[in-house]
Amino acid sequence: METTSLRFFFFFIFGQTSLIRQKPKKKKMASPPATPPQSATTAAATTTTTNITDLDEDSWAHCATYLSLEDLSNLAMTSKFLKKVAYSDSLWLHRFRERWPLEMLPSSSSGVRKVYLDWRTALHQLKFTDPFVLDLYTESRHFDHLLLDKNDIIFSQGSTIKMINIDSFLSGGPVCAMSDHNARITCMRLVPLNETSLVRSEMLREENVLVTSSSDHSIRLWWKGACQRCFRGHNGGVSTLSDKLLGDGGAKVLASGGEDGTVRLWSLSSSGKRGQQALKATLYGHQKPVTFMSVAGHKPSLLVTMSKDSKVRVWDTTTSSTIRSSCCVGMTSVPGAPVDMKCHEALLYVAAGSSVVVVDLRTMQKVNTAAIYQPKLYSFAIMPSKSLVSTGGFGKAMLWDIRRNQETSKPEPVTELDGHMGPVTLLHMDPYKIVTGSTGDNFVNAWETDTGTKTNSLLCNRPELGSTSIGCSAMAINACRIVTACYGENQGLVCFRDFSSATRPILEYDDEGDDVSKFWGTQSYSDSDGSDE
Repeated sequence: METTSLRFFFFFIFGQTSLIRQKPKKKKMASPPATPPQSATTAAATTTTTNITDLDEDSWAHCATYLSLEDLSNLAMTSKFLKKVAYSDSLWLHRFRERWPLEMLPSSSSGVRKVYLDWRTALHQLKFTDPFVLDLYTESRHFDHLLLDKNDIIFSQGSTIKMINIDSFLSGGPVCAMSDHNARITCMRLVPLNETSLVRSEMLREENVLVTSSSDHSIRLWWKGACQRCFRGHNGGVSTLSDKLLGDGGAKVLASGGEDGTVRLWSLSSSGKRGQQALKATLYGHQKPVTFMSVAGHKPSLLVTMSKDSKVRVWDTTTSSTIRSSCCVGMTSVPGAPVDMKCHEALLYVAAGSSVVVVDLRTMQKVNTAAIYQPKLYSFAIMPSKSLVSTGGFGKAMLWDIRRNQETSKPEPVTELDGHMGPVTLLHMDPYKIVTGSTGDNFVNAWETDTGTKTNSLLCNRPELGSTSIGCSAMAINACRIVTACYGENQGLVCFRDFSSATRPILEYDDEGDDVSKFWGTQSYSDSDGSDE
């Protein structure tokens, strides 16, 4: 599907082409003798037509420099001629010099496009030694949650939230502390500002607001460094929030799960400081505290919840009923203590105990066991586009190919990402890299997603923190940027690293010969990963 900028691109090109095709006006002369009118066939024969090839390739390539990587990928799929334009060296040379003006272009027989994408991939895989580094020292307390939202770092310690705007902080600006909660914060989510009642300005359409839940029985909505809404309704601590808003229309809702075993639906568009009339529904059915929530990918009105006893329920939040338990449209259970849960399309991936199982939400039947690790799992992440699951065990993480394990009851990992001293409780996976962190050591390690090759190891603490009883306690990653948090007996440290402008590559090492993909299918460069270029 063409994006808005690509449609504008074609409109601009054809507008310019039509100007080129216009014939110059002739001087007004005496009217010639009248001629008989032309037939429709004759008029059609003299009509001038415009084709995309009327504009030369260099002109197309120049115009294409204004497109994003995603739009260039769409352009290449339009026709053979436009694919040639989208792959032209002049276009990618312009992009390379614009992105890295001080770097020499490496020679390559595969063209400038591959050089550009190779360099960009290396940045996303953190394969450099000179990222921009920003250290922030704070109280010596455990970090419960850590988020990286564009240019803002947000973290919680106990009942306090702190927010740092990186540009403002570098200019001497303060750290924003928010302490309206009076008990430990249990969950933090970012939701689009335009889904709330706070503002309707198109200029702020891309901004997010922070939503937090707490053991003080409340949910709070934060914007511009202050609490804008407070929602109350649970008869106990609020343990978790849905990973995104429910619904596909204008009236979207946020779901919360509580220690009281209830699921509650809230409208973020309701006005009033105290959020009166925000509570839209209370769903009953769980007998234990609700620990995890995820919105189904194939139907955004379906909410999947899991309680502390590993019972899973699926709720249709559009169902109108006075008996709220009837909103439950599916149930199942999994063995072991809950670890995490994520939805993708119509599938549910549940990590509990020592295994990751896949459940079809349309039938509520288990379709696959994606991973098994004894004695227990500590974390997990999924990459459905590559059919990959990553799990955190003791001292190492493991990578699993779901397709290889479909026909066996005892799945085997494709590779092990070894190198930690304790349980791997922090795990991130994207199309380029896997990042692992443990409470048993002071490093986070980065690995290539396709090969499992280690690309970097980043120190999280500093000597001035004092002796540390715990390693990295929180981590957040966005494209080429990573922020970690740890603490010692003297201080806490939030360390931000930005690799997007790094220029000194790490010298590659290879323990097993050539780096080749360990997974099925050929690997290709992606022109878009949903992140900044």
